[in-house]
Amino acid sequence: MYIKFCRTYGEDKKDEAKENLSSHLSVELEGEKDKQTEGNARLYRAGCLILTIICLVLLLLVIVLSMKLQSGSEVCPEREETAAAADKQNPSVAPTCDYEQCKSQFSNTEAHRCGCQQCADGWQMFGRTCFYLSTIRLNWDQSQRNCTARGGSLAVITSQGVQDFLTKKGNLKYWIGLRRDGDNWSWVSNSPMQERYWAEDVSSGDCGFLSSESPTEKNWNRASCQFFTYFICQVQI
Repeated sequence: MYIKFCRTYGEDKKDEAKENLSSHLSVELEGEKDKQTEGNARLYRAGCLILTIICLVLLLLVIVLSMKLQSGSEVCPEREETAAAADKQNPSVAPTCDYEQCKSQFSNTEAHRCGCQQCADGWQMFGRTCFYLSTIRLNWDQSQRNCTARGGSLAVITSQGVQDFLTKKGNLKYWIGLRRDGDNWSWVSNSPMQERYWAEDVSSGDCGFLSSESPTEKNWNRASCQFFTYFICQVQI
């Protein structure tokens, strides 16, 4: 009986030791699992915070860009009558931007940086004037109407600088805003002709044109107003 009791007692001790070891290991595993879970939660919160910041930055950028686009669309209103008339004459015509209206709405610096250009596409600026050298040929009256539809008139040359500029930019014969009424020549602006750059051998006719193929000092000539040639428009800015 004594021997059997000792064996049973020893077996109980072994079982108790196993249970204690198992409980200890279970506690350690639970502790490690809790630490891992807490670490994952911290990473998740950090990731959410970063994503939130990125979303806020992107939202701010979208708001700023939309405000700029909205202000840019209001900078340069087109004149509907001018645009419609110009399109009727030539579908590719772009009306001249009203730069003065831009400056009245914005400061000079902002007017230069905004969507409003001083001269429309296809026009060239000299001083405070935009010039357009046509790519189609019309008679003198049609040319003047075409320029009027674009918001201007045939070119009026009132200085040596303008004469040099137009001669340099062109390479053809162009109607200018010069016409004879009786014995007097005058510009379409009703101003008298002061500068004179007539060629030595002047043809007959009542309308003046500029031949940019000739020397600057002597490249004005005249022809019948019904002849077809290219033309130069101007718009004051």
